[in-house]
Amino acid sequence: VKIDQSFVRDMADNPQALAVVKAVIRLGHGLSLPVVAEGVETDLQLATLREEGCDQVQGYLTGSANPIEYFETVIIKRTRTKKVVLITAES
Repeated sequence: VKIDQSFVRDMADNPQALAVVKAVIRLGHGLSLPVVAEGVETDLQLATLREEGCDQVQGYLTGSANPIEYFETVIIKRTRTKKVVLITAES
């Protein structure tokens, strides 16, 4: 289950957005499904989602978007080393 970034963005200032976030997390967990919040950009958003029990996050706080070629490089390196390798812009 995915929480849209518009709710994540507004949850600090909008009680209705926070209520939607909480409800979606409860719904997902009630269905035994993982919940991911998209558009997480601040430490406050991350802390709130963590406190509410959100399972996963996506957004610029955890990493910027990358072109598909970036992931092809990750897959090739993983295949060669047989382990997960985090490739950064500096690599």
